[in-house]
Amino acid sequence: MLSIVFGFLSALSWGAGDFAGGLASRKLGAYRAVLYADFFGLILIVAALGVYRESIPSLSVIINSVIGGALGSMGLLILYYSLSQGQMSIAAPVSALFAAVLPVIVGAVTQGLPNIFQVIGFGIALTSVWLISRGNETERFHLSQLQDLKWPILAGVGFGSYFIFIHYATQETDTVLWPMVASRLAGTVLLFIVVLVRRESLAVPKTAWRVVLFNATLDVAGNLFYILASRIGRLDIAAVLSSLYPGATVVLAWLLLKERISPKQWLGIAASLVAIVLFTL
Repeated sequence: MLSIVFGFLSALSWGAGDFAGGLASRKLGAYRAVLYADFFGLILIVAALGVYRESIPSLSVIINSVIGGALGSMGLLILYYSLSQGQMSIAAPVSALFAAVLPVIVGAVTQGLPNIFQVIGFGIALTSVWLISRGNETERFHLSQLQDLKWPILAGVGFGSYFIFIHYATQETDTVLWPMVASRLAGTVLLFIVVLVRRESLAVPKTAWRVVLFNATLDVAGNLFYILASRIGRLDIAAVLSSLYPGATVVLAWLLLKERISPKQWLGIAASLVAIVLFTL
């Protein structure tokens, strides 16, 4: 039960962080917004490490964390590329879906099949991720769009790989902050290189600092809650619950920006709550 609570908190934190990240992207551009979220998040974790002083974990823990952080950041970059190519109607739901499906497959192989209620919960949760991420899109999916799926699928694989690698990194050690530092450092370096290659300015407008720091803090919280959820419970349940983050983003946009929530999204939000209940059985 505690694992489910942490997974739900992870989704809320990541969803709120994405909402703040969207506001930051309007002021800085997507790549710089993510770079600064990663960078200031890294500073927060290092500061926490200075207070709690965890022992340095084994090399394999660091390696798994670095690989997970790099793959997660690669997934983010690929997703932004996919969105820039005009594939928004399929990029977000497909990437979110594969981010959740990959840990489900790995969890079933390594930890055994969950009970029947949890299996049903997986199906409902994955459907809710698709419905919420599709947003207000009314365009039907056609077979001709299959060739456009490669980038969203790769993005989802990157996100799902982060879930898996950081899970196994934290299973090998009692530490929590060191894996977060290693993964965040790998992502920050990768994003910094991309921003330099794109020759983007590193300047941050004064009006953007608050939302950037807010985004960084929420992103760190989302990572922490996911790690706690996957340490205590099953990898697949933790990953699927954390992948429900688009629901929090949509609700915050509705509450604060007065954006419309489509009937499809309301159905997805309701379905996600049903899935959470099924995971507890």
